[in-house]
Amino acid sequence: MTTAAFLTIDTEFAWRHHAAGLDVEEIYARSLEPAGVGLGYQLAELARHDLKACFFVDPMPALLYGIEPIRRMVSTIRDAGQEVQLHLHPAWTDAVAGDGGRGHGRFDLSDHDRATQHALIVRATELLVAAGAPHPIAFRAGSYAANDHTLDALAELGFAYDSSHNGAVFGSSHIMLPKRQIAPIVPLRIAGRGLVEIPVTVVEDTPGRLRTLQLCALSSGESRRALEHAVAAGHVAVTIVSHGFELANRQGNRANAVHVRRFEALCATLDAMRDALPTCHFRDRPPLALGQDDRPLARDPIRRGLRQAEQLWSNWVEERAG
Repeated sequence: MTTAAFLTIDTEFAWRHHAAGLDVEEIYARSLEPAGVGLGYQLAELARHDLKACFFVDPMPALLYGIEPIRRMVSTIRDAGQEVQLHLHPAWTDAVAGDGGRGHGRFDLSDHDRATQHALIVRATELLVAAGAPHPIAFRAGSYAANDHTLDALAELGFAYDSSHNGAVFGSSHIMLPKRQIAPIVPLRIAGRGLVEIPVTVVEDTPGRLRTLQLCALSSGESRRALEHAVAAGHVAVTIVSHGFELANRQGNRANAVHVRRFEALCATLDAMRDALPTCHFRDRPPLALGQDDRPLARDPIRRGLRQAEQLWSNWVEERAG
């Protein structure tokens, strides 16, 4: 038995660059190709290790900046042989270029009622397809801000997968599942409607507190240990998160060496573990046993301490330089 690995990369315009008043080309550069460690670099590393990744692309900035930047994202990803699925930050619905971010829709999809969520997902799907992507079958809400109404809308629209549940950010993720749910599951309210929830993988950080399996959240050692744990325990799947801009500092003008090393180490680890932990596209529709009681990696004070030291360097040196 193998454990499916979903390496997911949320690919979007960073709102902070729009709010800073940058023009669309600069927003694209800092969000998608920052400091030489954005999409192009990440796709090259994935190809070097022969790995599959899912890029959850948010097409909503097309409402403000036109479809061309989204088409550029989609073609870059698809030309590299990777898949595009749907991401959605609804704040772009009422955004205005050059207003410093004052105009915006609600930031969280879960703040909208069921009918509005349905309409937003339909519009986002139309934009993504117009940008050259196949009709999406998988979805992730921006900031994981989904709720049970989101699942209803996705099921009605024929999506096969949602990957919005993240127990480490339970204040944002409002899907009615346990915080420690990491195994794929069909929530009761959508049973028989063809939608499977693929939760983001989390690990135990301190008693009662979880942490996302994400490049900027865990050290390379913690990520490797989480993957080893998943394989040893026979987990159905692991779902890893990153962002197109995550390997650069927040300004998007300098590589964050800590995050770059983590990405390179993650790719090397997934390469080495491919027999037991093959990377998958959602379109592969890998067989997934449902209903398993997979448990997050238990906390370890030593691993946590080493990561905190590394995070301190990342936050105080890598993020402030440049």
